[in-house]
Amino acid sequence: MSETELWEELIALPVSEGCVEWIEVHGLHDVETIDKIGRHFAIHPLVMEDVLNTTQRPKFQELDEYLHFVLRAPFAEKTPDSRLTQPQGIVRDENHLKGQVALRFEFEQVSILCGANWVISFVESSRDLFAPIRERILKGKAPRQKQGADYLTYELLDLMVDHFFIVLEEMGDSIEFLDEALVRNPGPPLLRQIHLFKRQLLYLHKAVWPVREVIGSFERCDSKLCRPQNRLYLRDVQDHIIQVIDLVETYRDLVSGMLDIYLSSVSYKLSEVMKVLTIISTLFIPLTFVAGVYGMNFEYMPELKWRYGYYMAWGLMLTMVLIMLRFFRAKKWI
Repeated sequence: MSETELWEELIALPVSEGCVEWIEVHGLHDVETIDKIGRHFAIHPLVMEDVLNTTQRPKFQELDEYLHFVLRAPFAEKTPDSRLTQPQGIVRDENHLKGQVALRFEFEQVSILCGANWVISFVESSRDLFAPIRERILKGKAPRQKQGADYLTYELLDLMVDHFFIVLEEMGDSIEFLDEALVRNPGPPLLRQIHLFKRQLLYLHKAVWPVREVIGSFERCDSKLCRPQNRLYLRDVQDHIIQVIDLVETYRDLVSGMLDIYLSSVSYKLSEVMKVLTIISTLFIPLTFVAGVYGMNFEYMPELKWRYGYYMAWGLMLTMVLIMLRFFRAKKWI
């Protein structure tokens, strides 16, 4: 039996009264099957076009017979290669970024259609994003699973918001590590990682802010598909997404501050080097003066024919050096 025939048989199965039919679609490669699903549930062609187009901005549409959600879910993956070439990636390692631990972030589009007694979820890739919800339902651990399609939609949205917390937790660890490495040994590799962090947080910010609008619109909608008893759960999800936004803004401020820390650290190291060079130059200026005086080719100089003149010159120069070092230390310049 082909995949298309299997879908046709599953769609044709009767749904028990009071239950919700949930169809999961992993990957958007089988356009023919997705089109058949859309025709079976009378989905508007423009809505199906939005499902297949993975460059959509997160949005919420309230139609007569169903609700349409478009969101972007974040995923964090650890890879052994620290030399990421993609713009979406950050590197974590010790000893000035010479390790082999990398953290890569990706965003995938997720479309959800919510009808009277059915829910269809479309995930861009083959990732099993909603596996925890499916397992709870199959194991009978979802006591409110018969509260309607809008409650199942709430659970899907809540799980997607939880993914933002997972990504932000990984990012928080990376930011903390990078902050410590930045203070210990600032350098060009760390500066590149700061810019990668800023770019990642920008992508995350663009993905998170519209989610707040989507959930808020879902809560305020007047559709018969959104039951009043489930609006409290939607407010809870909205509170979570506000926490995510606050974390994103906090991390953006931290990363922006890292650039100031980097510039300050580089300036401090440069000033330390310049201080050492200045002290060395200051020590050699009087020595050069003494050597220049006794290097003059005058015939009548009292010390030229003195038996201990050479040792006297060395003693004078060493004394001058010791006096200057004592003076520098008294001023706490060294």
